[in-house]
Amino acid sequence: MSQEPPIRKDPDRRPPVVVRDRRRIDPVTLQPRRPTKPAEASSTSNGPAVQPETAEPRRAQTEAAELRARNAELTADLQRLKAEYDNYRKRVRRDRLAIREIAVANVLAGLLPVLDAFEGARRHGADTGTGAVAEVLDERLAALGLQTVGAPGETFDPTVHEALTYHSSRRATQAVCTEVLRQGYRVGEHLLRPAQVSVTGPPAGSPAADGQDSASDTISATHPDPGAVPPADEGRPAST
Repeated sequence: MSQEPPIRKDPDRRPPVVVRDRRRIDPVTLQPRRPTKPAEASSTSNGPAVQPETAEPRRAQTEAAELRARNAELTADLQRLKAEYDNYRKRVRRDRLAIREIAVANVLAGLLPVLDAFEGARRHGADTGTGAVAEVLDERLAALGLQTVGAPGETFDPTVHEALTYHSSRRATQAVCTEVLRQGYRVGEHLLRPAQVSVTGPPAGSPAADGQDSASDTISATHPDPGAVPPADEGRPAST
């Protein structure tokens, strides 16, 4: 018998090309295709196999939860930065106003002798020109925030009043400023100088004087000499 010659392999011969249609949508019916082969169960030791259809939604839920957490974290950081910026802006504005008020107070404090000179001229019957200049000066300084301190009839306040004389009166129920000897001034919360006043109040040791700021104590601290505080009865200075 004759033997068939052995088939020699051609090294240049390539394997046949296999084309598999893995499109999920059928091009003819336009319906989604079902997988032809069931997914093989994984051999992991964590538990039962997870189908691809189940793993994809879980992965999407995990990513959504991570995004929400990140969004909440960034929102909290943004709110904190905004609050810090708002506080910084308010603090800068407050500091600017305080610096401006201090600068204005320093300038107006240097003009107080001028105001005292005009006030003295008014009391001694200044002419019309001097009075007009004084009025204009008062208006301009008031526009800068200058306010007067002390007026007849005000309750004595040792923080803004400086008592130079004190008259005792049994009819007085509290210490009251009866005369302004020198005007006081302030700018905002800054007291440039207290008002020098004459005070009338109840006698020391009387029930009406208990629990009140005593102007006579203020005068005694300023003028240790008892002769500097003339005693009085019913609002009239007593004879020495």
